[in-house]
Amino acid sequence: MSDASNSNNNSRRQRGFLIFGAVIVIAALAYGAYWFFDARFYETTDDAYVSANIVAVTSRENATVMALHVDNTQSVKRGQLLLEMDPSVVNVNLGSAEANLARAIRSVKGEFSRAQSSGAQVAQAEVALSLARTDYQRRQQAAKDGAVSAEELAHARDNVRAAEAAVASAQGGHQQSLSQIAGTDVANNPDVLSAEASLRSAVIAQSHMRIVAPVDGVIAQRTVQVGQQVAAGTPLLAVVSLSNVWVDANFKEGQLQDMRIGQPVTVNADIYGGKVTYRGKIEGLGAGSGSAFALLPPQNASGNWIKIVQRVPVRIALDPEDVAAHPLRVGLSVSVSVSVKDTSGPQVTSQVGAGSTKADLGDDANAKADAIIARILAENGATEARK
Repeated sequence: MSDASNSNNNSRRQRGFLIFGAVIVIAALAYGAYWFFDARFYETTDDAYVSANIVAVTSRENATVMALHVDNTQSVKRGQLLLEMDPSVVNVNLGSAEANLARAIRSVKGEFSRAQSSGAQVAQAEVALSLARTDYQRRQQAAKDGAVSAEELAHARDNVRAAEAAVASAQGGHQQSLSQIAGTDVANNPDVLSAEASLRSAVIAQSHMRIVAPVDGVIAQRTVQVGQQVAAGTPLLAVVSLSNVWVDANFKEGQLQDMRIGQPVTVNADIYGGKVTYRGKIEGLGAGSGSAFALLPPQNASGNWIKIVQRVPVRIALDPEDVAAHPLRVGLSVSVSVSVKDTSGPQVTSQVGAGSTKADLGDDANAKADAIIARILAENGATEARK
Protein backbone atom coordinates (compact mmCIF):
# COMPACT_ATOMS: atom_id res chain seq x y z
CA MET A 1 0.00 0.00 0.00
CA SER A 2 2.77 2.41 0.79
CA ASP A 3 4.47 1.77 -2.56
CA ALA A 4 1.20 2.37 -4.40
CA SER A 5 0.60 5.54 -2.40
CA ASN A 6 4.07 6.84 -3.17
CA SER A 7 3.54 6.06 -6.84
CA ASN A 8 0.27 8.03 -6.86
CA ASN A 9 1.92 10.96 -5.12
CA ASN A 10 4.73 10.99 -7.65
CA SER A 11 2.22 10.88 -10.48
CA ARG A 12 0.28 13.79 -9.05
CA ARG A 13 3.49 15.72 -8.50
CA GLN A 14 4.57 15.14 -12.09
CA ARG A 15 1.17 16.19 -13.40
CA GLY A 16 1.40 19.35 -11.25
CA PHE A 17 4.82 20.20 -12.65
CA LEU A 18 3.58 19.58 -16.15
CA ILE A 19 0.53 21.79 -15.61
CA PHE A 20 2.68 24.50 -14.03
CA GLY A 21 5.17 24.30 -16.90
CA ALA A 22 2.34 24.43 -19.41
CA VAL A 23 0.91 27.52 -17.69
CA ILE A 24 4.32 29.21 -17.81
CA VAL A 25 4.76 28.34 -21.48
CA ILE A 26 1.25 29.57 -22.34
CA ALA A 27 1.80 32.78 -20.35
CA ALA A 28 5.12 33.34 -22.09
CA LEU A 29 3.55 32.74 -25.49
CA ALA A 30 0.66 35.05 -24.63
CA TYR A 31 3.00 37.78 -23.45
CA GLY A 32 5.18 37.31 -26.54
CA ALA A 33 2.14 37.60 -28.77
CA TYR A 34 0.94 40.65 -26.83
CA TRP A 35 4.36 42.28 -27.13
CA PHE A 36 4.73 41.41 -30.82
CA PHE A 37 1.30 42.54 -31.88
CA ASP A 38 0.62 45.42 -29.46
CA ALA A 39 2.97 46.32 -26.61
CA ARG A 40 6.02 47.00 -28.78
CA PHE A 41 4.06 49.76 -30.50
CA TYR A 42 3.83 51.82 -27.29
CA GLU A 43 6.38 54.06 -25.62
CA THR A 44 5.71 55.03 -22.02
CA THR A 45 7.21 57.29 -19.38
CA ASP A 46 6.28 58.67 -16.01
CA ASP A 47 8.79 61.52 -16.33
CA ALA A 48 6.03 63.85 -17.49
CA TYR A 49 4.39 66.95 -16.03
CA VAL A 50 1.50 69.29 -16.73
CA SER A 51 2.40 72.70 -18.18
CA ALA A 52 0.40 75.81 -19.04
CA ASN A 53 0.85 79.44 -19.99
CA ILE A 54 1.81 81.42 -16.89
CA VAL A 55 1.12 85.01 -17.88
CA ALA A 56 3.05 87.46 -15.73
CA VAL A 57 1.24 90.70 -14.88
CA THR A 58 3.68 93.57 -14.35
CA SER A 59 3.44 97.25 -13.62
CA ARG A 60 3.76 99.41 -16.73
CA GLU A 61 4.39 102.66 -14.85
CA ASN A 62 6.04 103.86 -11.68
CA ALA A 63 3.07 104.13 -9.32
CA THR A 64 1.55 103.24 -5.97
CA VAL A 65 -0.91 100.35 -5.66
CA MET A 66 -4.23 101.83 -4.56
CA ALA A 67 -6.59 98.84 -4.68
CA LEU A 68 -6.41 95.05 -5.10
CA HIS A 69 -9.42 93.16 -6.42
CA VAL A 70 -8.08 89.58 -6.63
CA ASP A 71 -6.05 87.09 -4.62
CA ASN A 72 -4.29 83.76 -5.15
CA THR A 73 -6.44 80.80 -6.27
CA GLN A 74 -9.18 83.13 -7.57
CA SER A 75 -10.51 82.52 -11.08
CA VAL A 76 -10.66 85.55 -13.35
CA LYS A 77 -11.97 86.30 -16.81
CA ARG A 78 -10.11 88.05 -19.58
CA GLY A 79 -10.49 91.82 -19.13
CA GLN A 80 -11.50 91.61 -15.44
CA LEU A 81 -10.06 94.38 -13.24
CA LEU A 82 -7.19 93.08 -11.11
CA LEU A 83 -5.76 96.13 -9.39
CA GLU A 84 -5.68 99.92 -9.54
CA MET A 85 -2.79 102.35 -9.25
CA ASP A 86 -2.87 105.85 -7.78
CA PRO A 87 -3.59 108.11 -10.81
CA SER A 88 -2.71 111.45 -9.18
CA VAL A 89 0.61 112.02 -10.96
CA VAL A 90 -0.55 110.84 -14.38
CA ASN A 91 -3.70 112.99 -14.13
CA VAL A 92 -1.51 116.06 -13.54
CA ASN A 93 0.70 115.09 -16.49
CA LEU A 94 -2.38 114.66 -18.67
CA GLY A 95 -3.67 118.11 -17.72
CA SER A 96 -0.29 119.62 -18.55
CA ALA A 97 -0.25 117.83 -21.91
CA GLU A 98 -3.72 119.16 -22.75
CA ALA A 99 -2.60 122.71 -21.92
CA ASN A 100 0.54 122.30 -24.03
CA LEU A 101 -1.53 121.15 -26.99
CA ALA A 102 -3.85 124.15 -26.70
CA ARG A 103 -0.80 126.43 -26.43
CA ALA A 104 0.79 124.84 -29.50
CA ILE A 105 -2.41 125.30 -31.53
CA ARG A 106 -2.62 128.98 -30.58
CA SER A 107 1.08 129.48 -31.33
CA VAL A 108 0.73 127.91 -34.77
CA LYS A 109 -2.35 130.02 -35.49
CA GLY A 110 -0.18 133.02 -34.60
CA GLU A 111 2.39 131.82 -37.15
CA PHE A 112 -0.32 131.78 -39.82
CA SER A 113 -1.37 135.30 -38.84
CA ARG A 114 2.24 136.53 -38.96
CA ALA A 115 2.63 134.97 -42.39
CA GLN A 116 -0.44 136.88 -43.60
CA SER A 117 0.87 140.09 -42.07
CA SER A 118 4.31 139.66 -43.62
CA GLY A 119 2.65 139.03 -46.98
CA ALA A 120 0.80 142.32 -46.63
CA GLN A 121 4.08 144.06 -45.78
CA VAL A 122 5.63 142.67 -48.96
CA ALA A 123 2.72 144.06 -51.00
CA GLN A 124 3.03 147.42 -49.28
CA ALA A 125 6.80 147.56 -49.95
CA GLU A 126 6.26 146.66 -53.59
CA VAL A 127 3.74 149.49 -53.95
CA ALA A 128 6.25 151.93 -52.40
CA LEU A 129 8.93 150.66 -54.80
CA SER A 130 6.63 151.16 -57.78
CA LEU A 131 5.90 154.75 -56.70
CA ALA A 132 9.62 155.45 -56.16
CA ARG A 133 10.51 154.14 -59.61
CA THR A 134 7.74 156.18 -61.25
CA ASP A 135 8.90 159.32 -59.45
CA TYR A 136 12.51 158.65 -60.44
CA GLN A 137 11.60 158.16 -64.10
CA ARG A 138 9.58 161.39 -64.09
CA ARG A 139 12.46 163.34 -62.55
CA GLN A 140 14.89 161.84 -65.08
CA GLN A 141 12.74 163.25 -67.90
CA ALA A 142 12.49 166.60 -66.14
CA ALA A 143 16.24 166.71 -65.60
CA LYS A 144 16.78 166.50 -69.35
CA ASP A 145 14.73 169.69 -69.73
CA GLY A 146 16.66 171.37 -66.91
CA ALA A 147 13.61 171.53 -64.64
CA VAL A 148 15.13 169.30 -61.93
CA SER A 149 18.49 169.69 -60.29
CA ALA A 150 21.05 166.89 -60.14
CA GLU A 151 20.73 166.75 -56.33
CA GLU A 152 16.97 166.20 -56.53
CA LEU A 153 17.49 163.47 -59.11
CA ALA A 154 20.04 161.76 -56.85
CA HIS A 155 17.53 161.81 -53.97
CA ALA A 156 14.94 160.16 -56.22
CA ARG A 157 17.44 157.46 -57.18
CA ASP A 158 18.25 156.83 -53.51
CA ASN A 159 14.54 156.50 -52.77
CA VAL A 160 14.32 153.74 -55.39
CA ARG A 161 17.22 151.87 -53.81
CA ALA A 162 15.71 152.21 -50.35
CA ALA A 163 12.38 150.92 -51.65
CA GLU A 164 14.10 147.95 -53.29
CA ALA A 165 15.85 147.12 -50.00
CA ALA A 166 12.54 147.40 -48.15
CA VAL A 167 10.97 144.94 -50.60
CA ALA A 168 13.85 142.49 -50.16
CA SER A 169 13.60 142.77 -46.37
CA ALA A 170 9.84 142.24 -46.44
CA GLN A 171 10.18 139.24 -48.74
CA GLY A 172 12.81 137.69 -46.45
CA GLY A 173 10.56 138.12 -43.43
CA HIS A 174 7.66 136.66 -45.36
CA GLN A 175 9.69 133.63 -46.42
CA GLN A 176 10.77 133.07 -42.84
CA SER A 177 7.14 133.14 -41.70
CA LEU A 178 6.11 130.75 -44.45
CA SER A 179 8.85 128.29 -43.50
CA GLN A 180 7.05 127.67 -40.18
CA ILE A 181 3.75 126.73 -41.82
CA ALA A 182 4.61 125.64 -45.36
CA GLY A 183 2.71 122.55 -46.55
CA THR A 184 0.54 122.21 -43.45
CA ASP A 185 -2.55 123.56 -41.78
CA VAL A 186 -2.93 124.18 -38.07
CA ALA A 187 -4.02 120.61 -37.23
CA ASN A 188 -1.13 119.03 -39.16
CA ASN A 189 1.64 121.38 -38.09
CA PRO A 190 4.69 119.59 -36.62
CA ASP A 191 4.49 121.54 -33.36
CA VAL A 192 0.85 120.57 -32.94
CA LEU A 193 1.56 116.93 -33.82
CA SER A 194 4.42 116.86 -31.29
CA ALA A 195 2.11 118.20 -28.59
CA GLU A 196 -0.48 115.60 -29.55
CA ALA A 197 2.11 112.83 -29.21
CA SER A 198 2.90 114.02 -25.68
CA LEU A 199 -0.81 114.04 -24.88
CA ARG A 200 -1.24 110.51 -26.23
CA SER A 201 1.66 109.38 -24.04
CA ALA A 202 -0.04 110.90 -21.01
CA VAL A 203 -3.36 109.21 -21.87
CA ILE A 204 -1.60 105.86 -22.27
CA ALA A 205 0.10 106.29 -18.90
CA GLN A 206 -3.28 107.06 -17.35
CA SER A 207 -4.78 103.88 -18.86
CA HIS A 208 -2.01 101.87 -17.18
CA MET A 209 -3.41 102.79 -13.79
CA ARG A 210 -6.08 100.08 -14.21
CA ILE A 211 -4.61 96.60 -14.75
CA VAL A 212 -6.92 93.91 -16.09
CA ALA A 213 -6.59 90.15 -16.52
CA PRO A 214 -4.81 89.47 -19.83
CA VAL A 215 -6.35 85.98 -20.21
CA ASP A 216 -8.83 83.67 -18.52
CA GLY A 217 -7.21 81.76 -15.68
CA VAL A 218 -6.41 81.47 -12.00
CA ILE A 219 -4.43 84.00 -9.97
CA ALA A 220 -1.07 82.80 -8.65
CA GLN A 221 2.16 84.26 -7.26
CA ARG A 222 0.59 87.49 -6.00
CA THR A 223 3.37 89.43 -4.30
CA VAL A 224 2.01 92.98 -4.42
CA GLN A 225 0.30 94.70 -1.50
CA VAL A 226 -1.94 97.76 -1.23
CA GLY A 227 0.10 100.92 -0.74
CA GLN A 228 3.23 99.41 -2.23
CA GLN A 229 5.31 101.67 -4.47
CA VAL A 230 6.24 99.71 -7.60
CA ALA A 231 8.50 100.51 -10.51
CA ALA A 232 7.72 99.87 -14.16
CA GLY A 233 8.32 96.21 -14.96
CA THR A 234 7.83 94.96 -11.39
CA PRO A 235 6.05 91.55 -11.34
CA LEU A 236 2.77 91.89 -9.47
CA LEU A 237 1.08 88.52 -9.95
CA ALA A 238 0.53 85.79 -12.52
CA VAL A 239 -2.51 84.42 -14.31
CA VAL A 240 -2.33 80.70 -15.09
CA SER A 241 -4.47 79.65 -18.04
CA LEU A 242 -5.76 76.27 -16.81
CA SER A 243 -8.21 75.92 -19.68
CA ASN A 244 -5.29 75.45 -22.04
CA VAL A 245 -2.83 72.99 -20.51
CA TRP A 246 -0.53 70.47 -22.11
CA VAL A 247 1.93 67.78 -21.00
CA ASP A 248 5.70 67.90 -21.36
CA ALA A 249 6.85 64.27 -21.36
CA ASN A 250 10.59 63.55 -21.20
CA PHE A 251 11.34 60.42 -23.23
CA LYS A 252 14.68 58.68 -23.47
CA GLU A 253 16.45 59.28 -26.74
CA GLY A 254 16.08 55.62 -27.68
CA GLN A 255 12.29 55.93 -27.44
CA LEU A 256 12.04 58.64 -30.10
CA GLN A 257 12.86 56.48 -33.12
CA ASP A 258 9.26 55.88 -34.15
CA MET A 259 7.62 58.94 -32.61
CA ARG A 260 5.80 61.21 -35.04
CA ILE A 261 3.66 64.34 -34.84
CA GLY A 262 -0.01 63.53 -34.37
CA GLN A 263 0.37 60.07 -32.82
CA PRO A 264 -2.34 59.28 -30.22
CA VAL A 265 -1.46 59.46 -26.54
CA THR A 266 -3.16 58.37 -23.34
CA VAL A 267 -2.35 60.22 -20.12
CA ASN A 268 -3.08 59.35 -16.50
CA ALA A 269 -2.59 61.97 -13.81
CA ASP A 270 -1.45 60.98 -10.33
CA ILE A 271 -4.03 63.36 -8.85
CA TYR A 272 -6.84 61.14 -10.23
CA GLY A 273 -4.97 57.83 -10.32
CA GLY A 274 -6.17 55.31 -12.90
CA LYS A 275 -9.77 56.46 -12.65
CA VAL A 276 -9.34 59.17 -15.30
CA THR A 277 -7.64 58.82 -18.66
CA TYR A 278 -6.94 61.83 -20.84
CA ARG A 279 -6.81 61.60 -24.60
CA GLY A 280 -4.16 63.52 -26.46
CA LYS A 281 -1.73 63.60 -29.35
CA ILE A 282 1.90 64.48 -29.92
CA GLU A 283 2.13 68.13 -30.87
CA GLY A 284 5.86 68.59 -31.10
CA LEU A 285 9.26 67.15 -30.21
CA GLY A 286 11.84 69.27 -28.44
CA ALA A 287 14.70 70.86 -30.36
CA GLY A 288 17.24 69.26 -28.03
CA SER A 289 17.72 67.34 -24.84
CA GLY A 290 16.93 68.91 -21.51
CA SER A 291 20.59 69.06 -20.52
CA ALA A 292 21.49 70.99 -23.68
CA PHE A 293 19.33 73.91 -22.49
CA ALA A 294 20.39 73.74 -18.85
CA LEU A 295 21.96 76.76 -17.18
CA LEU A 296 25.27 74.88 -17.12
CA PRO A 297 25.26 72.53 -20.13
CA PRO A 298 27.59 69.51 -19.93
CA GLN A 299 31.11 69.72 -21.37
CA ASN A 300 31.75 66.13 -22.40
CA ALA A 301 34.99 67.01 -24.20
CA SER A 302 36.85 67.55 -20.93
CA GLY A 303 37.83 65.06 -18.23
CA ASN A 304 36.61 61.48 -17.98
CA TRP A 305 33.46 60.83 -19.95
CA ILE A 306 30.58 58.64 -18.89
CA LYS A 307 27.71 58.15 -21.29
CA ILE A 308 24.36 59.16 -19.83
CA VAL A 309 21.11 58.46 -21.62
CA GLN A 310 19.55 61.80 -22.50
CA ARG A 311 15.87 62.73 -22.43
CA VAL A 312 14.06 64.93 -24.94
CA PRO A 313 10.86 66.82 -24.04
CA VAL A 314 7.81 65.92 -26.11
CA ARG A 315 4.79 68.22 -26.03
CA ILE A 316 1.43 66.50 -25.83
CA ALA A 317 -1.84 68.32 -26.48
CA LEU A 318 -4.77 67.15 -24.37
CA ASP A 319 -8.41 66.91 -25.36
CA PRO A 320 -10.12 70.12 -24.10
CA GLU A 321 -13.25 68.19 -23.10
CA ASP A 322 -11.24 65.85 -20.88
CA VAL A 323 -9.45 68.79 -19.26
CA ALA A 324 -12.73 70.61 -18.68
CA ALA A 325 -14.25 67.53 -17.04
CA HIS A 326 -11.22 66.88 -14.83
CA PRO A 327 -9.14 70.07 -14.37
CA LEU A 328 -5.39 69.84 -14.02
CA ARG A 329 -2.83 72.08 -12.31
CA VAL A 330 0.59 73.17 -13.48
CA GLY A 331 3.40 70.85 -12.41
CA LEU A 332 1.29 67.77 -11.68
CA SER A 333 2.92 64.39 -12.37
CA VAL A 334 1.40 62.23 -15.09
CA SER A 335 2.11 58.95 -16.86
CA VAL A 336 2.14 58.94 -20.63
CA SER A 337 1.70 56.17 -23.19
CA VAL A 338 2.25 56.91 -26.88
CA SER A 339 1.06 54.66 -29.68
CA VAL A 340 3.89 54.59 -32.25
CA LYS A 341 2.28 52.08 -34.60
CA ASP A 342 1.49 54.71 -37.24
CA THR A 343 4.78 56.35 -38.29
CA SER A 344 3.42 58.24 -41.30
CA GLY A 345 3.43 61.62 -39.58
CA PRO A 346 6.27 64.19 -39.69
CA GLN A 347 9.06 64.24 -37.14
CA VAL A 348 9.28 68.03 -37.09
CA THR A 349 6.34 70.41 -36.93
CA SER A 350 6.32 73.93 -38.29
CA GLN A 351 3.70 75.14 -35.83
CA VAL A 352 2.76 74.32 -32.27
CA GLY A 353 -0.85 75.21 -31.57
CA ALA A 354 -0.91 75.51 -27.79
CA GLY A 355 -3.78 77.95 -28.08
CA SER A 356 -4.00 81.69 -28.37
CA THR A 357 -2.18 83.69 -25.72
CA LYS A 358 -3.15 87.12 -27.01
CA ALA A 359 -3.55 89.31 -23.99
CA ASP A 360 -6.26 91.80 -23.14
CA LEU A 361 -4.44 94.85 -21.79
CA GLY A 362 -7.59 96.88 -21.33
CA ASP A 363 -6.17 99.73 -23.37
CA ASP A 364 -8.72 102.12 -24.90
CA ALA A 365 -6.14 104.90 -24.74
CA ASN A 366 -6.05 105.66 -28.46
CA ALA A 367 -9.80 106.26 -28.70
CA LYS A 368 -9.75 108.41 -25.58
CA ALA A 369 -6.77 110.40 -26.86
CA ASP A 370 -8.50 110.97 -30.22
CA ALA A 371 -11.55 112.36 -28.43
CA ILE A 372 -9.48 114.72 -26.25
CA ILE A 373 -7.45 115.96 -29.22
CA ALA A 374 -10.58 116.57 -31.32
CA ARG A 375 -12.10 118.56 -28.44
CA ILE A 376 -9.01 120.74 -27.95
CA LEU A 377 -8.70 121.39 -31.70
CA ALA A 378 -12.33 122.49 -31.85
CA GLU A 379 -12.06 124.67 -28.74
CA ASN A 380 -9.05 126.48 -30.17
CA GLY A 381 -10.46 126.99 -33.68
CA ALA A 382 -8.34 124.37 -35.44
CA THR A 383 -10.92 122.13 -37.09
CA GLU A 384 -9.11 121.45 -40.38
CA ALA A 385 -9.33 117.85 -41.57
CA ARG A 386 -6.29 115.68 -41.11
CA LYS A 387 -4.45 114.73 -44.29
